[in-house]
Amino acid sequence: MIPPSQIPNASTRFHFSSISQCIPRFIAFHFTATALLFLLTPAAADISYSDRCGDVLPDQPLLPGDNAPLLNPRFLSLRHVHLDCKTTDCRRAEIPASLTFSSHKAYRTANEAVFKIEAVLSLNDVGRSRNFTRRGLRLVHFRPPRIPLPPGNSWNSVTFSLKGFWDSLSGKLCMVGSGFGKLRYNHVVLKLDYLNSSSIFTSLVNGTLENVNVSDTSGFNLKPVSILGVNLRNYKYELIDTQSQRNVFSRLEDLANVSLAVKDLGQKVCAYVVSAGFVELEYEKDCKTGNCNFLGRANGGLLPSVMYFNEIECLGDGRVRFLLGFGDSGHNGNGLPFEPNVTLVTEGRWDWKRKRLNMVGCRIFSDGDEGFVGECLIRVSLRFPARWTLRERSPVVGELWSTRSANESGYFGSVTLSSIKNRHIRVARLRYEYTEIEKTRRCCANKTMMQKELGRKYPNSLSSDMRFDMVARSWRVKDLWGYSSPLYVANIPYQVSSVFGRGSRQEKQNISDVITNVSYVLTVISSHSFKLSNEHMQIKSFDISAEGTYDSERGHLCMTGCMHVGPPKARVGRNSSLDCEILVDIQYATLNARAAGVVRGTIESTREKSDQLYFETFEIFSHSVYEGQAKESIWRMDLEITMVLISNTLSCIFIGLQLLHVKRHADVLPFISVVMLIVLTLGHLIPLLLNFEALFTTSRNNKSVYFGSDGWVEVHEVLVRVITMIAFLLEFRLLQMTWSSSRSGDGSQKDQWISDKKVVYLCLPLYITGALVAWFVHLLRKSVLRRQSVWGDLKSYAGLMLDGFLLPQILFNVFSDSKEKALAPSFYVGTTFVRLLPHAYDLYRSRSSNWSLSYIYANPRMDYYSTAWDIVISVGGLVFAVIIYLQQRYGGQCLVPNRSTYQKIPVVSP
Repeated sequence: MIPPSQIPNASTRFHFSSISQCIPRFIAFHFTATALLFLLTPAAADISYSDRCGDVLPDQPLLPGDNAPLLNPRFLSLRHVHLDCKTTDCRRAEIPASLTFSSHKAYRTANEAVFKIEAVLSLNDVGRSRNFTRRGLRLVHFRPPRIPLPPGNSWNSVTFSLKGFWDSLSGKLCMVGSGFGKLRYNHVVLKLDYLNSSSIFTSLVNGTLENVNVSDTSGFNLKPVSILGVNLRNYKYELIDTQSQRNVFSRLEDLANVSLAVKDLGQKVCAYVVSAGFVELEYEKDCKTGNCNFLGRANGGLLPSVMYFNEIECLGDGRVRFLLGFGDSGHNGNGLPFEPNVTLVTEGRWDWKRKRLNMVGCRIFSDGDEGFVGECLIRVSLRFPARWTLRERSPVVGELWSTRSANESGYFGSVTLSSIKNRHIRVARLRYEYTEIEKTRRCCANKTMMQKELGRKYPNSLSSDMRFDMVARSWRVKDLWGYSSPLYVANIPYQVSSVFGRGSRQEKQNISDVITNVSYVLTVISSHSFKLSNEHMQIKSFDISAEGTYDSERGHLCMTGCMHVGPPKARVGRNSSLDCEILVDIQYATLNARAAGVVRGTIESTREKSDQLYFETFEIFSHSVYEGQAKESIWRMDLEITMVLISNTLSCIFIGLQLLHVKRHADVLPFISVVMLIVLTLGHLIPLLLNFEALFTTSRNNKSVYFGSDGWVEVHEVLVRVITMIAFLLEFRLLQMTWSSSRSGDGSQKDQWISDKKVVYLCLPLYITGALVAWFVHLLRKSVLRRQSVWGDLKSYAGLMLDGFLLPQILFNVFSDSKEKALAPSFYVGTTFVRLLPHAYDLYRSRSSNWSLSYIYANPRMDYYSTAWDIVISVGGLVFAVIIYLQQRYGGQCLVPNRSTYQKIPVVSP
């Protein structure tokens, strides 16, 4: 019977309102559509609980008068589950990669020891392995299928809704259920031995999962599998207390003075242990003659080379539970799967006085059907060093040993544990000591350094500009990327501060030394396996620990680096796997560069080429943004957003004034060039057609990288589209009125239409010729590296046509010799101002900075922007406005030279 203190509160409720706010719109839509699909789909025949589970645990009626469920998601749950086939014809590819089980409701029954359980069971990666390949295409939003299933017999994830009963006394659990959607005819039976309370010897959960009554064509076919998981209910720590009282951990030297305490970590003990990632195993020399395989023959007699921590439970009083997984260093994943025969189940307790974590480890024995815990003869002790150096940066170190004596069977020597991952950990009281600065200075003495130049400024050693993302390549390996970040600057821990949020305390600190000692963390990653040399093993990433000096007057960083060269086999004895014959040389770009700077550098091996650990030099590049550049660019982006809104609003105002002008003077409509209005109308219509989805969908682009939220950018985009649409509608109305007045009316209006036709005959070849010239110029420059496409060049040319929108009206006035004030001064002067303002702004921008995160206003890819073009277009636009003014005052042909006629004068002869 479960004690009342361990039964969840029946009044507990879920708050879906707070959860729904965190669900993306895509998921919310998909969830709603799927729910409607389930409601509208005819329900499948339920599987009978009595037929499948009656012999295990009979059906029990609910407790009369108390039908409220116990809402506790962890009432019964499984983590760290291992699945194995129960039939001989089952292949490994048919076994799901993982299983998750969690109850969401529990009801009391008439039998106080039995509970009715409702739960969800999910199987991941059922069938053949998935192939994660994706072309480098732009990500788009699409309407998902009702049931997102891969083609063929490969199932990404399948979920079943289960109902059944659990006996808290015997631990028997039996549940039946069906899948969702297309799997509604697939029924499963789950049987578990899940004790209500456990110890280290009874900490495993055994069971089976079987698929029954498969009568559909969904393609889902699950072979019966056995389940081995970890019990998460009411664990009793007994063995660690007994071993601590016997003082079995006293064999280790007391290193409390050089270790971190829990209060120094700023987090839980388990979180710090797990953050260490993989730890490398180093065996004693006597392993060459004795048996060092503490896992027995379960793994083929091979010595594991790495260990991984899987957290089970971590309590506030220092008690912990872990699964310790063992394997080789040839893996490239984020962790090790739960394989019972190469895993230790442990329980431990933090020793507050000696500042170490002591654990008792037990082997897991599994024959495929069931697993049990036994042989608790392994002890593990971990501590957290308070001092780091170039060669010793492990956040977690420790030892693993056997309690057997040397003359007993199964004895093995102690195994040293140390982290091999280059973790970027920041905790209190952790200090760094520079041990190889002199060696670094000797190696860097021959490196060519830039001469100090007046006016050049480089990043401060404590600023966030010192960290950067990078791309690396060598002649042997391509397509590598990674990051580089300081660890300590002098004796100050380097803290990453946000450009957009509050800065860290280090911003208030200042290091006056020009040459500063620094330590770094460099990580290089690839999407495919590669070898640094023929002698190295296949890897997908490597980490470099480095320390050296930084010259803040020249922006030069030179360091000695160390890299773990993980052997494919376990290390026996003190044969270190650390390669410290590496030189890292980095040159930072200047802070006050007018163009985007590039951080350049090299990672090279200082060994002889004949050495087995020698590797070809890596070149590293980075286009990371400096903090000052980011702030300046964001300020400029805000300014450009405002200018775009103002410009579009002014366009609407000036067109509205023109409409008001023709309303008051309707007789001037025939004297407005239809070609000019078509050019202006198309200039607003085409952007609407290309970006119309922004009115209804959220635009996600690269601007969101630089903003904490891209909401303001989205609002800007929608406002721009709305105002552009208003301007288009106003221009279309003006075009409609002018077209109607030109095509109908008296003879004089017909003459104006003929003049407009002449404008078409002259402008159309002119525009086509200009487009061909732009195309030929693009072809001539194709051999030069340019980011502009031919479509981009044509769009720029279209912008040039809009800048000269008054040209058709000027030609129309010449052909019609009109003196009518067809265009309001506010329209042609104001619209000219709106068109020329981006070029004036571009002249200012080119004088202040040539670098930008993004172009929102005066985009060089959308028009001709350069110093020469800005001047030519600005002068041309002003000249066109002056010509219109003169034509409307003195006549359309006022600037055309008058034709002189000559008459023959009779000559009088004498």
